[in-house]
Amino acid sequence: MEGKTNAALSDNLNKETIEMTGSASPGIFTFSQTGLFSFPEHIEILPRGTMHPDQEPQLLDEENRSMENGEIQIVQTQYSSISPLDSPETADEPFSTYFEEKVPIPQDTKPGFSFRKLWAFTGPGFLMSIAYLDPGNIESDLQSGAKAGFKLLWVLMSATILGLLLQRLAARLGVVTGMHLAEVCHRQYPAVPRIVLWLMVELAIIGSDMQEVIGCAIAFNLLSAGRIPLWGGVLITIVDTFVFLFLDKYGLRKLEAFFGFLITIMAITFGYEYVTVKPDQGELLKGMFFPYCQGCGTPQLEQAVGIVGAVIMPHNIYLHSALVKSRQIDRSNKSEVKEANKYYFIESCVALFVSFLINVFVVAVFAEAFYGRTNEEVHDVCTNSSSPYSNLFPLNNQTLEVDIYKGGVVLGCFFGPAALYIWAVGILAAGQSSTMTGTYSGQFVMEGFLNLKWSRFARVFLTRSIAIIPTLLVAVFQDVQTLTGMNDFLNVLQSMQLPFALIPILTFTSLNSIMSDFANGLLWKIGGGVVILVVCCINMYFVVVYVTSLGSLVLYVMAALLSVVYLCFVGYLAWQCLIALGVSCLDIGSRYRLGLTAHSDIYLLNDMDSNMCVER
Repeated sequence: MEGKTNAALSDNLNKETIEMTGSASPGIFTFSQTGLFSFPEHIEILPRGTMHPDQEPQLLDEENRSMENGEIQIVQTQYSSISPLDSPETADEPFSTYFEEKVPIPQDTKPGFSFRKLWAFTGPGFLMSIAYLDPGNIESDLQSGAKAGFKLLWVLMSATILGLLLQRLAARLGVVTGMHLAEVCHRQYPAVPRIVLWLMVELAIIGSDMQEVIGCAIAFNLLSAGRIPLWGGVLITIVDTFVFLFLDKYGLRKLEAFFGFLITIMAITFGYEYVTVKPDQGELLKGMFFPYCQGCGTPQLEQAVGIVGAVIMPHNIYLHSALVKSRQIDRSNKSEVKEANKYYFIESCVALFVSFLINVFVVAVFAEAFYGRTNEEVHDVCTNSSSPYSNLFPLNNQTLEVDIYKGGVVLGCFFGPAALYIWAVGILAAGQSSTMTGTYSGQFVMEGFLNLKWSRFARVFLTRSIAIIPTLLVAVFQDVQTLTGMNDFLNVLQSMQLPFALIPILTFTSLNSIMSDFANGLLWKIGGGVVILVVCCINMYFVVVYVTSLGSLVLYVMAALLSVVYLCFVGYLAWQCLIALGVSCLDIGSRYRLGLTAHSDIYLLNDMDSNMCVER
């Protein structure tokens, strides 16, 4: 059989058509890549009756598919690890960024929970949790407290729980497949959607990085009493980020310990502010567990939406799915994979609980001390305390509006200079840690989507430059108040990119062909779909509110045009996700699109699984 041969599969395969080229002799057949998801680059053809050398006889589960001129037979293991194909492109570099060593997992003879194993798995979840403590989140927290008091704490807690559920999906994808979300997208999506998806995620990372670098620059400015300009703080952040990122050369656990140290600094500094202000504990608990906001209006509603947008960040889904690859897990052993999923989830719960407490510290401080205060009140207090920053607050009776810069100033006016400097140290730790994890996110995303094989330094330099250069330009030409005012715009930018992380992660974790026995069950499919729909709708509301506040007809027209393109692409991803979730009525037949019905295992065949073969 030479040239191209069209083999029409049986009705069980919905009569889809595949094209393959090659000879009838045993060897490698190359399939054309058509449709939404890619066919495997090659499938091994064995003589009839021959068993693949990687398979064990007792695990074979045979299923025959008849053809008009022959018989095609698909042989699949009952459980098999999902591993990338060995290819010349990937064989030269077994590890990528952050994975030059893998942490071994101790083997305990006693069944049940093991603190030794939990400690071995501890690390990725805490690095992931740093995205919940970046300067953008801190600013959202203090504005929540200043505008709504304790009334929106339940929103913060709910958003953190939703984030935990989404992070669980990301961690499971990395553990089960051995590849992170960007790598799976590269293998499964066609070229055009893949490139568009990469650009959208890069925009989210740039927006997040700008917030983080700006936070570091503001911290340096406060600590130096204004002597270090913002652009100087940005340059310092660039240099120390490069230095800290190469700490993993001295051991992965040392790098994770350094991140743990930065989280500890945040807990101590913001905890100090909490103890100093002494918030009302009864009001705090009431705001946390009673989902109600008495007397709240539009500003409080917009702030609640902003909390969700600040907490759930798109690049963090890609980051967490990559970080879990840093442990030595035998993915061919189902019990080890199941155990890894369990311990990673426990670690994520602990890490996000710590981050939630730190966020509560910030909300409570500003809710207790500054809720309902006016600019004139704060101006008078700052003047009486001989603060050089009193001119930041105009002499009017408008409600006080704060950001991470003014927040430190107000704390210094009311509770002494120590409160200001300790606040600045906490912001510096938040900005520095999140800048480093943001850099890792950028590297994972770029490596995964583009399949880069550059040197480590070149990857770090490129991904840093993409995010740092816009921030540096803004810092040079804008003052500190304008710079902190960019936070709303950057939150809107990240909110718009959220579907490009949440929809793919739900799609791929719901496919048996990718996740094997660990694919989402019916409850997780429905629950995950509802959670993602709610989160995306909340964030789209935030975007609409921001755009309508701009008050420019030209911007309205531009936003409308961009919205059409944006919604079309989101609809495309959502369509494929719904098919993966089992909505078969949407799986309309076309040879240029792969159906993701119950037969998706056939269509995705061995793009992810090296323990399967096609025998003719």
